[in-house]
Amino acid sequence: MTGTGTSAAPAERDFDIVVIGAGPSGLTAALSAAQAGYRTAVVAPGVNFADGRTTALLQASVDFLTALGVWDKLSPLSAPLMRMRMVDATGRLIRAPEVTFDSAELELEAFGYNLRNKDLNRVLEEAARAEPDVTFFETVASGFDFDGLSARITTADGQRITAKLCIAADGRNSLAREAAGIGVNRWSYPQVAVVMNLAHTQPHQDTSTEFHQTTGPFTLVPLQGRNSSLVCVETPEGAARLTAMERPVLERELERRAHSILGKMTVDGDVQSFPLSGLTAKSVSGPRLALIGETAHVFPPIGAQGLNLGLRDVQSLGKLLVEARTHDLDPGSADLLARYEADRRTDIASRTTAVDALNRSLLTDLLPVQAMRSAGLYLASRVGPLRRLLMREGIAPGKFPKPRLALPFRKGAA
Repeated sequence: MTGTGTSAAPAERDFDIVVIGAGPSGLTAALSAAQAGYRTAVVAPGVNFADGRTTALLQASVDFLTALGVWDKLSPLSAPLMRMRMVDATGRLIRAPEVTFDSAELELEAFGYNLRNKDLNRVLEEAARAEPDVTFFETVASGFDFDGLSARITTADGQRITAKLCIAADGRNSLAREAAGIGVNRWSYPQVAVVMNLAHTQPHQDTSTEFHQTTGPFTLVPLQGRNSSLVCVETPEGAARLTAMERPVLERELERRAHSILGKMTVDGDVQSFPLSGLTAKSVSGPRLALIGETAHVFPPIGAQGLNLGLRDVQSLGKLLVEARTHDLDPGSADLLARYEADRRTDIASRTTAVDALNRSLLTDLLPVQAMRSAGLYLASRVGPLRRLLMREGIAPGKFPKPRLALPFRKGAA
């Protein structure tokens, strides 16, 4: 099935760029490519409008979405994250001091904004469908052929799509990545993330609070009103106990773990659980192929880094595509993809390493590791320049205070 709300002809099968996947990273990539003047196809069985989870978009991501023209629709659906509080609830001999990072210290209104994934997906999908140069193929990409001239995609319903560049956003089990022969490093953790949304009787004061438990973080992130999203990282056995609890029992247990800082809690919607694992692609590019989002990197939900890292992939690739369009260059050339690879390598490696190290530091009983973690948080709480450096790097690594964004290039622009 081919779907489009634009002037692009449904029968057209030859494009400049084809995006595989319609999650937030894929939809943003399609929007960015179309605004740069490329005829763009999106191949995906559908957009997930039922995802009950939430995403915290940090300020650099907000700036990027503003440049793409969608943040004004997302902003009313979001809650600001003005403060980020970290509390050591491990009960161990060596414990870290409580640390609160305040966006006002960086002269920002907020570090970022939290919103529901279903709202994010809906707004991005509507924006992409409104672009004249985006065509949706609502089917599964089942076959891939990459060479020096083009990317050729076959769909499950027998359609054939050719493009100069394929952007793979089809997730951690990417068929596009596998077809290109790009290997991955995978690892797993003895942890499961239990996620849900909560209503509560006390205001959250626009503060995200992360309790560090011996099993992993217990993180409450503000939503609009007296509501918050929760990510509770547990052992598999602990997660099974939580998800099996009757709602009143579960709500009392969550209030206990949160030390009643948000008052009485009520679970709003489904309780979901996901085993934690990690992945990094050995390369984020191949012939006529660029990997973005969870196709390129996966790590635990700590520090709101996952989708924000994926949006930096899109932003990096988008800047190169704008440049190629401006100079009438091939958007899928080996040179462009080599530059994308070089630009993303350090950011992906540093984020993956940092999140992995923080997560593992909570799991270990080794006193030297506990002491190092405690000392680091102590210095962050006491040394202003270090605290501000950590805040800046968390928001936009190497690009603070205002990341320089390549504004979307539109055909006919001066």
